[in-house]
Amino acid sequence: MIPTNLFILGIGGLFAGILAGFLGIGGGTVMVPLLVALGYEPIQAVATSALAIVITASSGTLQNWRMGYIKPKRVILLALPALFAAQVGVYLAEQFSSTLLLLGFGLLMLVNIYLFEFRKGVIAKQKDAENNGEKQEWGNPTIARIITGGTGGLLAGLFGVGGGVIMVPLQILLLGEPIKVAIQTSLGVIVVTSISASFGHYLNGNIVFVGGLILGFGGLIGAQISTRFLPKLSSSVVTFAFRTLLVILAIYTFWKAWDI
Repeated sequence: MIPTNLFILGIGGLFAGILAGFLGIGGGTVMVPLLVALGYEPIQAVATSALAIVITASSGTLQNWRMGYIKPKRVILLALPALFAAQVGVYLAEQFSSTLLLLGFGLLMLVNIYLFEFRKGVIAKQKDAENNGEKQEWGNPTIARIITGGTGGLLAGLFGVGGGVIMVPLQILLLGEPIKVAIQTSLGVIVVTSISASFGHYLNGNIVFVGGLILGFGGLIGAQISTRFLPKLSSSVVTFAFRTLLVILAIYTFWKAWDI
């Protein structure tokens, strides 16, 4: 691998980790377009991003575990459907053409703009409910966990992203989980889904290990920087920057899909 590309991957992973720390999301939305820009095949970009997320998500989960914030039962109940759904995502990624995979990823980033706002709205409502001592659940908890974990796993296998942007609000809406519990549980589930997705892609020979490891460790450092050392930005600035980034990356991804 060209040394310049290794440096770019390290910087890209660092940026993805900083973004993840600020916004509480996975770095796959940045990692996959970066890998495509460096000449990776779309399926390789998805698979390698999944490997990188194993490293970044494991770091945060280990820290939560040591501090006693992780409840294994909650993680396992969501991780079980996620394990199987991730393999479905891997299978679908293999069936899609490079153009279709990139188009799907571009659409996902545009949908993420809505999901990010949706998540903020759900969290705001949950705070009000917690202040009033209320807890709401939707329907059957087993079905709710299958939907929540399955959605995260499918996204991990198909697009190489963590899926936390949708798993957090689904836990709040469908399971009535408190905000902090939902975020911490989601991170633990992301470890499982990314491992499952990585294994599936490994069996198909899609992972570029050197690139994934560099991205992952860069993301690990970036997440530590954003959560511990960088000053907090205003919500409006973060939201605007995130929206702008997603639009730019979506346009680039659509262009690459057209160019293939």
